[in-house]
Amino acid sequence: MNSSEPEPAIASDVRETILERLRAVERREGVRILFAIESGSRAWGFPSPDSDYDVRFVYARPVHWYLSTRPARDIIELPIDDPYDINGWDIRKALGLIIKPNPVLLEWLSSPIRYIWNETVCGRLIDLSQRTAHGPACLQHYRRLGKRQWATYMEGKEQVNLKKYLYVVRPAMAVRWARLHPTIIPPMNFQQLSAGVDLPSDLTAELDRLLMLKSQAKETGDGPRFAIIDAFIEQELAWAEQAAQKTKEPGPDPRSAADELFRAIVKEMDAHAH
Repeated sequence: MNSSEPEPAIASDVRETILERLRAVERREGVRILFAIESGSRAWGFPSPDSDYDVRFVYARPVHWYLSTRPARDIIELPIDDPYDINGWDIRKALGLIIKPNPVLLEWLSSPIRYIWNETVCGRLIDLSQRTAHGPACLQHYRRLGKRQWATYMEGKEQVNLKKYLYVVRPAMAVRWARLHPTIIPPMNFQQLSAGVDLPSDLTAELDRLLMLKSQAKETGDGPRFAIIDAFIEQELAWAEQAAQKTKEPGPDPRSAADELFRAIVKEMDAHAH
């Protein structure tokens, strides 16, 4: 795709604001942020001129916080302050989602836009995610997401919101990825995703047109549907529907590896604090 070669950039003043807010979270909450990334349309590769900054992070607390009989909140959410939407998950919650596996967290680990990135920890998280049986989970996730988005934003409409149109195209593309590369996690970025799924040139040209229109429109901008894109979406979701009915062999249980990694991270958190 023509529009995708450059890596998405974040203006230096915006990056500095985001880092200041993340460091304030660390001080206020007594946590250490292991990684923080961009998760929205900027990372996906189709931002609008007025797109928000959707910052997501994973953090660890000191050992004693986890050794309590009292239930504690495992999410940190900052009030939405336009254009910043910043929130994060505790490492124990994140590890539980990786081994589930949860494709959203797998996407976070593949984001092309990183604000904070602990190379050692993230390398081990990625390694763990690649050892889980993520193929079937990704396929189910993107099949359900694509069906829901199609029914909500496209069915029966001639003019559609361009942002929501891409919200339907992207899961269809991820389904195609899961079909062609069942052992590789689909990348978050739309252009990387499309480059790896062998699309015909006429479809690629129409997707480039759609991306160009989206890049020039506000978040609420509408536009026409593209017959060739609609056919692609319907074809991939129909394939996913059939594939989802087939039984899958369960993969190896990664819980022991996740427990070991969790203990190592929180022990390192205590060592880091002292």
